[in-house]
Amino acid sequence: MQFDDDAALDTSEVEDGRGGALGGIPGGGKTIGGGLVGIVVLVASVLLGVDPGMFGSGSSDTSSSGKSAADLAADCRTGADANRKEQCRIVAVVDSVQAFWKQTETAAGKPYQQAPTFLFTGSVNTGCGNATSDVGPFYCSADDKVYLDLGFFNDLSSKFGAKGGPFAEAYVIAHEYGHHFQDLSGAISRGSGKGQNSGSVKLELQADCYAGVWAHHATTIPDPKSGKPLITDLTKDDINRGLDAAAAVGDDRIQQRYQGKVTPDTWTHGSASQRQQWFSTGYRSGRVASCNTFS
Repeated sequence: MQFDDDAALDTSEVEDGRGGALGGIPGGGKTIGGGLVGIVVLVASVLLGVDPGMFGSGSSDTSSSGKSAADLAADCRTGADANRKEQCRIVAVVDSVQAFWKQTETAAGKPYQQAPTFLFTGSVNTGCGNATSDVGPFYCSADDKVYLDLGFFNDLSSKFGAKGGPFAEAYVIAHEYGHHFQDLSGAISRGSGKGQNSGSVKLELQADCYAGVWAHHATTIPDPKSGKPLITDLTKDDINRGLDAAAAVGDDRIQQRYQGKVTPDTWTHGSASQRQQWFSTGYRSGRVASCNTFS
């Protein structure tokens, strides 16, 4: 995945709550308490998820420090920065994903409303309650933010066996913004229950499909400032790595890896093959209408 070197990045769409230590991106996530079964229970219910209700009560005070925000803006100015630095790549992907959704009217007939990505390390206080890095990336509809600890991308490879890479990261971010689009469209209320045919699984698979729709258009979405596409190249290997990441966080893969058996009646996100299928559906069609997983 390559970005236009001359494209201007908009860091206002990413809030940095990691303090002033921009160079100190964590090398990996924390170990989840409760052993391997605890990992499965927590990850299967929250990973790449939405509205982590088990967090408990908490305020939505997620304001970042001025120093950190200023450093991010200074560090991530152009697409060339995105091609060299992970945190700038995250900014560029967020810019691209939101630029795409701005062109798309929601199913509820509402214009797209931007939502920031909030970077944190270790733990964070959100509109949905307190959370730690252990839960993985998530979207909170109470404050309309995507939350991300960059250390998760190391976990994606080391804990879940994904190949990783820039587009694997982009898939994760695009999936979370799929949840934001669902929130604006009113679909998010349908994501409840557990099991392979549950509303929760259908909601997550739809977010995977929306990530694929964005990927279909990624190299043609114009940068608002230059009018040229921010992303200039997506290779077959990039897409394969996105599919690989989708499979790595399938409920069946996680359960088999950590508890040695697969229990479909507890699924909340869908199987590896389902997640790949729906990402591919969105990527091949490029149409939001093709992502009706609830039908």
